Amino acid sequence: MKASCVMVLGTHSGAGKSWLATALCRWYARMGLRVAPFKAQNMSNNARVVPAPGGALGEIGSAQYFQALAARAEPDVRINPVLLKPEHDTHSQVVVLGEVDAALTAMPWRERSAHVWPRVQAALDALREENDVVVIEGAGSPAEINLRDSDYVNLRVALHTQARCLLVSDIDRGGAFAHLYGTWSLLEPAERALLHGFVLNKFRGDAALLDPAPQELERLTGVPTVATLPMVWHHGLPEEDGVFEQRTGGAGDAHTTIAIVAYPRISNLDEFQPLAAVPGVRLRWVRTPAALDGADWVVLPGSKNTTADLQWLRAQGLAPAIARFAQQGGRVLGICGGLQMLGEALIDPRELAGNQPGLGLLPLVTQFAEHKTVQRTTACFEPLAGAWRALSGIQVQGYEIHTGVTAQHAGMAQGRIALAGGLGWQDERGNVLGVYLHGLFEQPQVLQALFGAGVPTLEAVFDRLADVVDRHFETGVLPSLIAC
Repeated sequence: MKASCVMVLGTHSGAGKSWLATALCRWYARMGLRVAPFKAQNMSNNARVVPAPGGALGEIGSAQYFQALAARAEPDVRINPVLLKPEHDTHSQVVVLGEVDAALTAMPWRERSAHVWPRVQAALDALREENDVVVIEGAGSPAEINLRDSDYVNLRVALHTQARCLLVSDIDRGGAFAHLYGTWSLLEPAERALLHGFVLNKFRGDAALLDPAPQELERLTGVPTVATLPMVWHHGLPEEDGVFEQRTGGAGDAHTTIAIVAYPRISNLDEFQPLAAVPGVRLRWVRTPAALDGADWVVLPGSKNTTADLQWLRAQGLAPAIARFAQQGGRVLGICGGLQMLGEALIDPRELAGNQPGLGLLPLVTQFAEHKTVQRTTACFEPLAGAWRALSGIQVQGYEIHTGVTAQHAGMAQGRIALAGGLGWQDERGNVLGVYLHGLFEQPQVLQALFGAGVPTLEAVFDRLADVVDRHFETGVLPSLIAC
C-alpha cells in the first residue's frame, strides 16, 4: 500500500507552510508511523548535504532536511528532488536529486517542467512505497494562474497523490479570510475537492473574536477552518530563506552582539539560528558600515556568488569598515564564501566573474573551479590563539558546499592552521578566523566553549511544534487526514 499524503499549501509565501509541515512530521512520527517529508521544488540558498543514489552525496533545501529530522527519518535527496539556488536576480543554479544539472540551469524557466516532472514523480512514488505518511509542502501559492501550466510543485503533486490538503494563511498580515477565499475560488473543482481544511496561522488575541468569519467561509466554500494557530515566537526553526528577525537574541542582558553581513547572495544562514537562542547573544543583520557600531563579532557568512558579494561589500563601504574592525581587535569569522573573501585574492581561471583582491585579513588565495565540493566533514580544531582560543581541540561535524580551493599565499607569512586539510585558518594576531565548515554553531560543544551556555535541542524544538498543532487543531482532524 502506498503512504497517505498530507499536503500543506499556502495562500502566499511566508504563510507558515514549512513550520506546519515540520510540526506535522513530528506529530505523525509520534504515532509510531514511518513518515517522510517532500517538497518537489525549493528555491533557497540554504542547503544541506545528504545521501544521494549510488552512495554519493548531494544537496537539498534545509527546510526538508529539518523536516526529515522531525519525522525521525534519514534525509536523502528524494525528499527535495529539485533545488533552485539563486545566483542573480534572473538566474538560478538547478540542482536535481542532489546534483547540479547544467542543461536545466541553461534552460528557460517554463520549459523545465516537462523534463523535471518524471524525476519528481519517481522520487515521490518511491517515498510513498517506503512510508506510512508523506507530509508534502507546497511552494508559494497553488493559485498563481500565470504559473499554472508549468507548476509541478503544488497542484500536480496534489492531484497525482490525491493528497488531503490544508491551506494555511498568515492572519497576522491581515486579509487572511480574503486570501483563503480567493485561493479557493481560483482552483478547479477537482482541486477544491482536495482541500480538507483552512488553517489560520500566527494569530494573536481572542479566537472567539473571529466569529462568524470561519462559519461564513465554510458556507461559501464547504471547507472548514480546522485550526487557529497562535503566534509562536522564537520557535527554534531557521527560516526557509532570507534573514530571520532583524534584531534577535536569547533572554537576558546582551553581553555579545554578533553582526552578520547580509549580502545579496547570502547562503546557509540557517546555521546561525542557534545563536538567536543563546542567552545574552544578540544578532544583527548588517548592510551598512554604521550597523557595525557596537558589534563584538563580525561574521561573513556563505555566499552563492562570492565575487559579486565581495564587490557589493566594497560598494557599500563595508570592506574598509570590516578591515578597521579587525585592526582594532574585533572578532571576525568567515565561513565558506566568507573565508574566501578574507583572503588576499580570488582567482577565476574560467573568467566567469574575473579576478579580484580579497579583504586581505588572512594570507590566503582562492582559485575557483568548475567542480563543486559537496560533503559531510568531521574535523578537530588545532591549538588556536587569541579570541578563538576556546575552540582549541574541539571536534566538530558539519558540511561543505563550495566551489574553489583555498591555500596559503606562497609569498606571505604563513597563517595559523585552524582546521587541518585546507578547512580553516587563523591570522597571527588571533582575532580573524576563516573556516570552510558549515554548521559550527549547531554543535553544543562549540556554544558551550564560546558562550558557556547551551540552547534547546532540535528534538525539543520538534516536540514543541507538535504540541502546538496537537492543542490547536480541531479534535480528530489530523488522524482523519491519513485515514483510509
